[in-house]
Order: sequence, then structure tokens, then C-alpha cells
Amino acid sequence: MIGHHLPPGPLRIVCLGAHPDDIEIGCGGTLLTLASTRQLAATQLIMTGSGSRVDEAHTAAHEFLPGADVDAVVLDLPDGRLPAQWGTIKDSLEDVAKETEPDLIFAPRVDDLHQDHRLVAELVPTVWRDALVLNYEIPKWDGDLGRANYYVPISDDIAHKKVDLLFKCFPSQSSRDWWSEETFLSIMRLRGMECRSRYAEGFAVAKAVLVNP
Repeated sequence: MIGHHLPPGPLRIVCLGAHPDDIEIGCGGTLLTLASTRQLAATQLIMTGSGSRVDEAHTAAHEFLPGADVDAVVLDLPDGRLPAQWGTIKDSLEDVAKETEPDLIFAPRVDDLHQDHRLVAELVPTVWRDALVLNYEIPKWDGDLGRANYYVPISDDIAHKKVDLLFKCFPSQSSRDWWSEETFLSIMRLRGMECRSRYAEGFAVAKAVLVNP
């Protein structure tokens, strides 16, 4: 198992999600871990959201990145219909790319079976060609959890804080049958076992460059 180290000093990150809560479910523990050790400037772009969901997204962006300089944008595109909004999403991603050169990008996986997640993931490498992209996973009834090839160990405290914040920030989702402490902790526990940690978040990395070997 080979470790990878991010560049020292402040980090610029971009977090992309199709829906409010995608980012926090997929990489909330990693964001909390980074925020506890680094000075961060973060841009979040979420493609869908209206009413209370917009408020939830903005609240979560700051709760999961405490102390960071966070710019969160929520577009009001139709949930479940993002493939029909290809041009708008592409333009929105290009706008973010013009404003920041991130050290790290978080996005859904390209093999995610939800069409909204998948479209965002497919467009990311067409916009950012020289940044490290960590594609996060989102549990769902489709049963599409795949193999991870990149892991971020998560401390016990942060794993439980992630779950607590998910319930705090997204009360609109609490009635869903899969929205449970057991769901979120069990995935982190399995990914932790795979990288010899108690808890971890797993990602897919399609391409990485070894600099100054």
C-alpha cells in the first residue's frame, strides 16, 4: 500500500455534486479531515436544488468545511433530468474552472448508475485535465458500489461527526429508509478495513501523475 501526499500549505478544492447531500455523503469525512489540518479555499457547485434543499446545501457546505473560505453555488436544474441539461452543466463547470485552479477535485464516479451523478462525473475530465480528481461513491438502491482504488482514512471522531452533521444539515432526507447511521458508518467501516484503518472513505481515481519520482 503506497501513500500519496498532497502539496504542503493551503489547498484549493472544488466539490461537485448533482444534488444537495451528494458531496457530504460521498466525501464528508474527507472534507472534515482536511479542514482540521489545512487552510482551505473551497468552491462547491451543486446542479439541482430548490426551496429548503438550497438552504440545506449552504448550511452543509460550511458545517463540513469549518474555518474554510467556502463559495457554494446551487443551480436550480431539474432533479433526475440532468442529461437534458448537458450544455448548461458544461458551461457551469467551465465557469468554475475559469475562476480557480484546484489542487483537488471531488466529483461522483463515472460508473454511478444515477444519470445525474454520472453526467457530472463524465464532464469533469473534459474541463479539468491536470488536477487530481477523487470520484466519490454514493450508496443507493441501484447496488452500484464498485471498487475503490484510493482511500482516505477517517478518525473515529470524524466518522461519527460526519453522520451527526448529515442528520443535522439534511433534515428533509431523514424519512428515507436508507438514511441511517448504520448505512453511513458501515460503508466507512468497510472502506477502512480495505486500507487498514477503522474508518475510511473510498474513491476511484482514473488518472494520476507521479511528479519528481
